[in-house]
Amino acid sequence: MISEGVNIKKLDFGKGGGLIPVIAQDSQSNRVLMLAYTNKEALEKTLSTGLAHYWSRSRGRLWKKGETSGSTQRVRDILVDCDHDTLLFLVEQEGNVCHTGKPTCFHKNLRE
Repeated sequence: MISEGVNIKKLDFGKGGGLIPVIAQDSQSNRVLMLAYTNKEALEKTLSTGLAHYWSRSRGRLWKKGETSGSTQRVRDILVDCDHDTLLFLVEQEGNVCHTGKPTCFHKNLRE
């Protein structure tokens, strides 16, 4: 279980106004899937369920990845950066991650 040994108190939620960026990466292919944000509530829900939960800045609420699309993320591990202010979710992605139907949110070149 991923929640074993996790100490949320070490995370720096203050720097981002209560939010921490989360990079979701496919645990098998290492492909970067998306960037989202978490707060304490969303992270606790992720830890308790094993499914990725994030804080939606646009909707102003907690959301489970895939709650409307069915494209869920089973979290296999969580890594924290050296400043304790960014997380990396290693996930098993079910379905496409992007709302456009693409397998990753990073599918456009900036030059396009």
